[in-house]
Amino acid sequence: MPVEEVVAEMLSNPLTDGLTLSGGEPFLQAADCLRLAAAASENGLNVWIYTGFIFEELVHRASADPRYSELLNLTDVIVDGPFILSERTLSLKWRGSRNQRVINVRESLKSGRVVEVEK
Repeated sequence: MPVEEVVAEMLSNPLTDGLTLSGGEPFLQAADCLRLAAAASENGLNVWIYTGFIFEELVHRASADPRYSELLNLTDVIVDGPFILSERTLSLKWRGSRNQRVINVRESLKSGRVVEVEK
C-alpha cells in the first residue's frame, strides 16, 4: 500500500490517536517511516516505534544518517531491543521481554541519556 494511502486512512479515522511502527524494522525503512511519522506528528498524533535496535545505537546511527535523526525527532516513545524468548514476560506494559525498554525519546534526546517511561 502506498504511504499516501496509509496516511489518508490514518487521518480519516476519528478514533486514531497515534501511529505505531513495528515489524519489518522501521529504522531499516526510515524513508517511508519518516513520511508516516511526519504526517502523524503534523496532525497531533503520537508516534511510537518498536525496534530491535537499542536506543544508543540509533542515536549513533543518527549522526551518520539524517533519516534516522529526523525519525527519532518525530518519535514520542521507542520500545527498544530485540524480543528475547528467555526474557519473555506478560507482566510488563508495552513490551514482551525484560530486556526491552520503553523510552521517552524527546526527553532522552534533550537530556543526552535514556529516560524510560516506566521502570
